[in-house]
Amino acid sequence: MATVEEIKVWLEDVIDPEIPVLTVMDMGVVRDVRITSDSIEVDITPTYTGCPAMDEISENIVKRLNSEGFSKVHVKEVLTPPWTTDWLTEKGKKKLEDYGIAPPTDESADKRALFNKQPVVRCPQCKSENTIRVSQFGSTACKALYQCNDCKEPFDYFKCL
Repeated sequence: MATVEEIKVWLEDVIDPEIPVLTVMDMGVVRDVRITSDSIEVDITPTYTGCPAMDEISENIVKRLNSEGFSKVHVKEVLTPPWTTDWLTEKGKKKLEDYGIAPPTDESADKRALFNKQPVVRCPQCKSENTIRVSQFGSTACKALYQCNDCKEPFDYFKCL
């Protein structure tokens, strides 16, 4: 029989379909893992309500644990408490930046952005903080589009939620 810790290690192989450099563990989407007498139960929380990737994530969790010999895997979507970028691991934030997406700064920065005050967002390419928000909405609902004024590169910023 596997341990919860072993299962979590296996779940490091399940990638986020929208940001393929991150795993569900990097994202903090996996909220709980339980081993019962006849099954594995995994609770997941979407990054935002209606996230289209959740079905695929659930299927991939089941497939990954099936590959380890577990035939009964139940994945349950848990909405409370809501997901927050605070659940992103430091390793995940580093992976985001290396991939070209600016990781979240802090929640207060994004609240300022709602009132057209620019948070300081570091360019993942040249590391300059001389950036500007082009659009509150980026390639997915959880990202905003920015551009660096120094290297001129556009990039996504993973908004704090």
